[in-house]
Amino acid sequence: MSVSYNRVILAGNLTRDPQVRFLANEKAVAEFGLATSRKFKGADGQLKEETTFVDVEAWGRTAELVGQYLVKGRACLVEGRLRLDSWEDKETHQKRSKLKVVADTVQFLDSGNRGDRAPGDAAGHDGAEAGGHEADRAPAPRPSRPAPAPAGGDDEPPF
Repeated sequence: MSVSYNRVILAGNLTRDPQVRFLANEKAVAEFGLATSRKFKGADGQLKEETTFVDVEAWGRTAELVGQYLVKGRACLVEGRLRLDSWEDKETHQKRSKLKVVADTVQFLDSGNRGDRAPGDAAGHDGAEAGGHEADRAPAPRPSRPAPAPAGGDDEPPF
């Protein structure tokens, strides 16, 4: 029996601004770097930090939203799959390969109120998400709280 499962979940900060390009069929592709870190105690008892840099690729509406709302330093959570790209180096004629993450969803983890972003941007709210089926429609508005009931009965204005 052959079993295969390819799923990745990473949370980290962008190492560079996303590069978005559009293919001939008008489909968007965004490429960006993500840095993830872990802290641990070494054999000598000293606290150490290990940072891993990962290349990420997003497609379609997810790519458009990533390019629109994410910038270097922003925190996000990426869910996707690993893909191995292989090619031959033009100068040395050696085979090269690189492992990258193809994102299915990208969730924006911080407020996004940096640079020229307006405080009320839809994807600037904590937990805004781009990808999967959610990316095919506009961001949902935040639910509003119901107005409080009037204090003195139904005849009086609520102010």
